[in-house]
Parts: sequence; C-alpha cells; structure tokens
Amino acid sequence: MDCLEIDNIELNFGATEILKAIYFNAKKGKITGILGSNGSGKTSLLRIIFGELLPKSKLLRIDSKPILTPLYKKGIVKYLPQFHIIPNTISLQEGFKFFNASFTDFLTDFPLFESQKQHRFSKFSGGEKRLIETYIILKSDAKIVLFDEPFSHLAPLYIKKLKEVLEIEKQHKIIIITDHLYKDILDISDTLYLLKDGWSRLLKSPEELIQYNYINAL
Repeated sequence: MDCLEIDNIELNFGATEILKAIYFNAKKGKITGILGSNGSGKTSLLRIIFGELLPKSKLLRIDSKPILTPLYKKGIVKYLPQFHIIPNTISLQEGFKFFNASFTDFLTDFPLFESQKQHRFSKFSGGEKRLIETYIILKSDAKIVLFDEPFSHLAPLYIKKLKEVLEIEKQHKIIIITDHLYKDILDISDTLYLLKDGWSRLLKSPEELIQYNYINAL
C-alpha cells in the first residue's frame, strides 16, 4: 500500500458548502500535512477519509484501485480525533494493551512515564494524554494513520521526540496530519496542502501560505 488518493470530494452542511471537488493524495514514505483556518474542513476531510462522515460525493483510491468500503471497516486505518480516545478509568499500561500497542517502545522513547505506568488515564494532563494517544495510533499496525491536532497542548520536548518517531514510522505508513500549530506541520511535512474557500491547494513552498493569506509572515 503506497498511495491514497481522494478525488471529487464535495461536502455540504445544509446550504453551506464546506468542500468543493477536493483532490488530495498521500504516499507512504512521506508525511502529508493539511493546513487551513478554523472551519476550512480539515477535520471533515479526515473523517471522510476514515469513512465515518459521508460527503455529497467521493472517489477514494488506494494504489489506483477504487475503494467503496469505508476504510475503518477494512481495518487498515487508525484515526486520532481531537477528543480523547482512552477511557479515564484504565491505567496507562492497560491503555497500551487495549489498543495492542507496545508499552515497552513507549518507555524507550519516553522513559519518564515508567513511574506512572499504573496511573489511571484521568491522572494525566491534557498534553500527556495527547502524547500517549498520538503515540499509540502512530505505532499501531495500521497502514494509514490520520492525526487531527496531535501536537495540541504538548510540551516542546515531547513534540521534538514525537517528530523523530513520525520520521521513522512514515517509512512504512501513509501519514496524514493537521494541526493549528502550523510551524510544526511545516517542519514535519514532506507534502503540504492548504484548504481554503472549500478548495485544496498543493503548496510548492511555505511562502505560498503568505500569498494565500493563511499567515502574515514566516
């Protein structure tokens, strides 16, 4: 599985057009970033790829073959939404078992959590929860992983280490990521799209973000 393409994506919420004939592709070996202002449709696009949001129209292909079944039903995709996915009542170590992820790998990358392995998930800060959930999704056996604001509330040292893990995991996964922290998306992305006015734009350089009035200056 090397390439995911979505084409002719149209999404309306009532009379409001959110996405207009969107084209987008993401490849294994590259991190694909999506930027856009609030309300531009970033989350909706991820949900459409995942398969739990049904748009007005959609064409989805994997390695040029049309896919008609929602991806989440095929068991090849994992999605990190903006809300927390690990139950507050289970321990950190149990959370890794629940999602069939390696707790040993996590402690290798983030050894400070060794002393907290029996802590219930409710005891962790919002940033710590985000780190744990992002890591679990990233290290899963999914061929496609979708991240909606994984860097939100994370300490800079956690972001730095997470980027290192992303660089390793992209070699055998299709990774699509969006975040309002655009500098981190610019730093980690090999391919970058901007959603604006319902359209997707493949950016050739970060300076185009200024041209499209997404940011004032780099």
